[in-house]
Amino acid sequence: MMNMKKKNYLILSLSLLLCMSSETSYANTGGKKRVKKEVKNIIPTGSNYVIVKGVLIPRPETAELCEWIEKDATENKGITEGEKKENAIRILDICTGSGCIAITLGLDIGDSEVTGWDISEDALKIAQGNVALLDAGNVKIEYQDALKLAETSDAGRWNIIVSNPPYICEKEKVDMEKNVLEHEPGIALFVPDEEPLKFYRAIAEYASSALKSGGALYFEINPIYEKETREMLEGLGFKAIDTKEDAFGKQRMMRAGKS
Repeated sequence: MMNMKKKNYLILSLSLLLCMSSETSYANTGGKKRVKKEVKNIIPTGSNYVIVKGVLIPRPETAELCEWIEKDATENKGITEGEKKENAIRILDICTGSGCIAITLGLDIGDSEVTGWDISEDALKIAQGNVALLDAGNVKIEYQDALKLAETSDAGRWNIIVSNPPYICEKEKVDMEKNVLEHEPGIALFVPDEEPLKFYRAIAEYASSALKSGGALYFEINPIYEKETREMLEGLGFKAIDTKEDAFGKQRMMRAGKS
């Protein structure tokens, strides 16, 4: 059973808060009912989760991804008997942004050690602030470039790797809401049209060695490139690749296992 602190965190972090300097936006409540809400720069008050300009705004599908990972972890997928005895479930969130995935998993998965990586100085400050604000002592936030993971030697370090990396192609901008383009950082949103899997490939190549045997890689994906993402993972030797639809019927999440 999720305690009230965790429940409040999920509602606030994945549904409501956004810094848009007095702009009006549409946000989702915990029950996914659309509401119109005035939002301003949000300052930590000691009880709320904070998102300010400079990080990606968490969407409802991000909460669904967390729930999928939590369910698998509860069923001990990707976790060996020895690790369960050692009480060490090591989770990595790449492109952590505000830290919402890392912190949610840290709060909800018992006996976990969670690390969040990002390249943005703004994101790192915000995520570290949220770790402190929510007293997530098992979560640490670090600087790391997702496109330079080949330089990192971490063989067999993680049970679970998750990422919601930039995946919107430049050509898709024309279909996006103006408020998203104006208030969310492009570095967290866009990839070149000619390299739609730029981040996925770099992260998957790293995960192919950095995951423990039996571990799992989770992505939030661009539905347009579900087939290409799956084929890329198969080419790197991942097994048991599953795609999951979000609440809106989009192929939005993918899980791949390391044998």
